[in-house]
Amino acid sequence: MNARNADGKPDKPGDAIETGHLWQRPGFLIRRLNQIHISLFYESCKDFGITPVQYGLLTTLREHPNIDQTSLCAEVGVDRTTMADVLRRLEERGLVKRKPSPTDRRIKTASITPRGLKATEDMYEAMRDAQIRFLSPLPPKDRVAFIRMMMQLVEGNNQYGRTLLKHFD
Repeated sequence: MNARNADGKPDKPGDAIETGHLWQRPGFLIRRLNQIHISLFYESCKDFGITPVQYGLLTTLREHPNIDQTSLCAEVGVDRTTMADVLRRLEERGLVKRKPSPTDRRIKTASITPRGLKATEDMYEAMRDAQIRFLSPLPPKDRVAFIRMMMQLVEGNNQYGRTLLKHFD
């Protein structure tokens, strides 16, 4: 079923964008939402000293132990240079361990340490609080739809990101 505008005519891709008003531009709103989310994350998680990217990476390592760094980039959507830097910082804190792959010594794999597992477990409720607070202005029935629409936008535009995300469920 095609969406229809107020006149009953089928929507065109540009119909939702009123370029004259900053507050109606998707790029502006996404950037602003990102700023708000990061602020809420840091406020809720300040006691842990872990960034949103680091927490996402630790969560991925918990789910995919001993993953190679290239695959890790595809899971998290971070470029190789950033990934190497984030992993180095987490390794210095004892939250991650890197080692050469047993099958190809040129490839490094990463895994979460017991200390990293404890950090993600200890931090989970604070991270969840940030997510709940972020979505709280939406009526409960719209929260799941909003998440689904964001996933649809990410998946539909994945090829334009600096790093291709692996297809997600």
